[in-house]
Amino acid sequence: MPAFQGFGAATVRFLQELEANNNRDWFQANKHRYEAEVLAPALDFISAMSDEFDGFAPHFTALPKRMGGSLMRVYRDVRFSPSKAPYKTNIGIQFHHEQGKDVHAPGYYLHIESTGCFFGAGMWRPAPEALQAIRSRIAEQPQTWRRVLEAREFTETFRLGGDALKRPPRGYAADLPHIEDLKRKSFIGSCDFPVANAASPGFPQEAAATFAKAAPLMAFLCAALNVPF
Repeated sequence: MPAFQGFGAATVRFLQELEANNNRDWFQANKHRYEAEVLAPALDFISAMSDEFDGFAPHFTALPKRMGGSLMRVYRDVRFSPSKAPYKTNIGIQFHHEQGKDVHAPGYYLHIESTGCFFGAGMWRPAPEALQAIRSRIAEQPQTWRRVLEAREFTETFRLGGDALKRPPRGYAADLPHIEDLKRKSFIGSCDFPVANAASPGFPQEAAATFAKAAPLMAFLCAALNVPF
C-alpha cells in the first residue's frame, strides 16, 4: 500500500461538499472522488498506524480494509435517527483491542470533520458485563483509579468524558470515592486537534504519540476486563 501522504485539502473539500449535498444522487456522481480523496488516504493512514501501534499498544489492531476493518462505514444507520441524511460527513477510524469485536470494546478513535477533529481513547458504552467489571475495579481500587485521573501524561492531553447516569448505579452507595465516575456509562478520553495537522505525512506519528498518552486509562480498562495491554 502506498505511503500515507496526508488528508489534504481535497479530503476536507469533499467532506464539506458532502455536508452540503448529503443525498444519494450527489454521492453516486462523486463516488470516484470519495474513493480517491477519502478512502485511499484513510486506508494508507491505517496501514501506517499498524507499525505505530507495535511501539506502544501492540494488542490493538489497525486493519486497512474497505469493509470490516478499522475504517468506519460512510453510510449512516438512519433507522432510529430523526435525520435521514444517508452519509456521514466525517472520517471515523477505530483501532480496537485484538480481543474486541466492535465499537464497544477498548479502543482508540480518530475523527476528522471539516468543523472539528479529535482523538479518542477508551470505551464507548461497554456491554453490561464489561461495565460492571470497570465499576468494580474503580470501587475496589480507588487509589489505582486516582492515579489514572492524576497521571500528567493523560490529564495534560485528554479530557475524560462520556455519558453518565444521574444517580449511582445499583449496588453503589452515593458516598463512595469516585462516585461520579462510577455513574459513567462510557469511559472516553478525547482531545481536539486542528484539521491542518491531518494533512501532514507525519500525521501517523502525531496520532501515535497522542494515543500513547492515554496509556493510564487504557491500561486500567484492559486490566478491568482481564485482557492484555
